Amino acid sequence: MFIEKASNDKEQFGWVEVICGSMFSGKTEELIRRLKRAQFANQKIEVFKPIIDVRFDNNSVVSHDSNQIKSTIVQSSDEILTLANGCEVVGIDEAQFFDDEIVTVCNSLANSGVRVVVAGLDMDFKGNPFGPMPNLMATAEYVTKVHAVCTRTGGLAQFSFRKTSDDSLVLLGEVDEYEPLSRGAFYKAMNNETSQKNKNKKKI
Repeated sequence: MFIEKASNDKEQFGWVEVICGSMFSGKTEELIRRLKRAQFANQKIEVFKPIIDVRFDNNSVVSHDSNQIKSTIVQSSDEILTLANGCEVVGIDEAQFFDDEIVTVCNSLANSGVRVVVAGLDMDFKGNPFGPMPNLMATAEYVTKVHAVCTRTGGLAQFSFRKTSDDSLVLLGEVDEYEPLSRGAFYKAMNNETSQKNKNKKKI
C-alpha cells in the first residue's frame, strides 16, 4: 500500500504521484482514498476531471464502487493551474483524456510545493500507451500500478479489452463495453477478433 510522503518544509517542493492500471482496477478508488486522507488532515485540496467524463456525476469523481469526492470539470489542463491556486493537494482523474500539456501542469504544481495525485488508464483498448500517461509516469516521483481481476482466467489483469466493434480511441463505458484481461487472455482475444474480421472480409 502506498504511504504518503512526509512533507519537507525546508525543500519547498511538492511531488507527483501517478495511479495507473486497466479498467476496473481501482484507480479512482485509490485516488479518492488518498485525497480523503489529505482532506481529513485539513489540507486544502482540489480535484479535477476532464469535461469528457460525465458517466456518473458532473460535480464529483466517482469510482465503480460509488465512492466519490467533489470535483471540478475542466475543458483543458491549463485551467487547473488557475483553479488550483492556494491548494496543498491536487487530484486529477482520467488523466489519459487530457492534452499533453497536463504533464507540464502537474510538474509546475509540484515545483510550486503542491502534492499532485493523478489517476488514469496507462493503456488504451489496443494495449498501446494512452495519451500523456507515459510522460506523466516518467516524471512522477511515485507510480502505483493497480490491477483488476481477469474475467477469463482469474489472474491479474492489466489490459482493458473492448467488447464492442467501435474502433474509436475514446469510448466511455462500463462492463457492457470493456472487460479486464490478463496478458494471455488479451492476446487470445485480440487474435480471435482479428481472425473474425478477416473471415468477414472474405465473405464480402
